[in-house]
Amino acid sequence: MIRWTPGSCQMSDGLLPLTILGGFLGAGKSSWARHQLHEGRFLQHHVIVNEAAGTPVDNLLLQGASDITVLAGGCACCNALPALLTELRRICDFATRANTRPIAGILLETSGLADPGRIAAAISTDPVLARRIRLAETLVLVDAQHGLAQLTTEALARAQVEAADRIVVTKVTAAPPQQTASLLGVLRQLAPAAGITGAEFGSPVDLPPPATPVDLPAITSQDPIRAYRLDLDTDSGTGAGWTDGGWIGLSTWLSALLHARGDDVIRVKGVVRSPAGRLLLQSVRRVVQPPEILPDRLSGPAPDEGFIILIGRNFDAELLQRSWRKFGV
Repeated sequence: MIRWTPGSCQMSDGLLPLTILGGFLGAGKSSWARHQLHEGRFLQHHVIVNEAAGTPVDNLLLQGASDITVLAGGCACCNALPALLTELRRICDFATRANTRPIAGILLETSGLADPGRIAAAISTDPVLARRIRLAETLVLVDAQHGLAQLTTEALARAQVEAADRIVVTKVTAAPPQQTASLLGVLRQLAPAAGITGAEFGSPVDLPPPATPVDLPAITSQDPIRAYRLDLDTDSGTGAGWTDGGWIGLSTWLSALLHARGDDVIRVKGVVRSPAGRLLLQSVRRVVQPPEILPDRLSGPAPDEGFIILIGRNFDAELLQRSWRKFGV
């Protein structure tokens, strides 16, 4: 767990409001939260970022937060749940100290593999937190490009939507309107009481009228989704000083991997040092997002560089590393 606290805080009333931000892998949770911070929302919240992978990445997008904690290496609904409950108690205790800056609430960005309903249930039954935290809202993001396929094949995606008080459909402009309409019909079927809005990089967008919902098929058992770390610079592990040729090699290797195993690759994200600077890499299924240049100066501990995190099924970590070494080194 990585923690840094630029300022202290305190509660203004008896209960501290908690917003749970959920959604399947690649739904755009960090991008949405970053936009909210840019617009002035959640600035007085303590932000907790949960990542299933052992190497945190998403917190790099949330540098506008005044107080941030990273829980990496497990999902907050299962194996990282004890760490989450401990951190929530710590925040509540710190908030009650004298002469501390008020805190407006807590924003928990869950990993894409977390069930928000299980987190809410654990907090409500915790003898300490049940008296100190109020669940303000469970907000779930759904990707218009991939959401319908995810709800058709992934039980976890359905559980996330069913737990939502409010649903934000993201990446609307990249999806055909009829596909989005079909998705909206399914969302309305799974979460009839939830409010549904659209967003593009956090900004509100209009949605088409929902289509008549279709019956979702039963989901058969699947292999678990796991996170794999791939070190790109086998000598130093940093990736520092890459040439243009090294960057092109990575792009080619990643494109080949997504072409051959795109059905098994759910999410890719990582940080590499290229001739253009420190780059944040992200992809969802076979859709690769344009790399984003990160500033060299970031609040908190310096992030790792020279790696990618691959999240998916049916991969062998050693074979992935050998493939990269053969191709890129």
